Amino acid sequence: MAAEKGNQYAKGCTTNGRPPHFKTPQELAEKCSEYFEDCITNKKKATVTGLTLFVGFSSRASWDDYEKRNDFSYTVKRAKLAVQNSYESSGTAFDIFALKNMGWSDKQEIDHTTRGEAINIPPVNWVSGE
Repeated sequence: MAAEKGNQYAKGCTTNGRPPHFKTPQELAEKCSEYFEDCITNKKKATVTGLTLFVGFSSRASWDDYEKRNDFSYTVKRAKLAVQNSYESSGTAFDIFALKNMGWSDKQEIDHTTRGEAINIPPVNWVSGE
């Protein structure tokens, strides 16, 4: 049964819930910068989970939720890019594995066409060689 009109608990009428962790993208950007400075100072590899914990989230889902918010999207994407950059620079097997799990690919795809048209290769008669 739906809540009656004017009821404070009706869908969309409540202001209850946990307040956002960060009020502005600038606050989040400053906290991310602190994390990367800490990684440099302590010679630690930057990781997405390390960043997530450092900024105060309790799960990767919370971090990903901030990426979906228009006002925070740029900041979160830029922080993830900085983490990927730390993996790019060393190129160990673990780093390659981590980058692949972040959406990277190491395969090449070659499009064999001529001016947008597919190449037509005539069939070969394997018996006569013609």
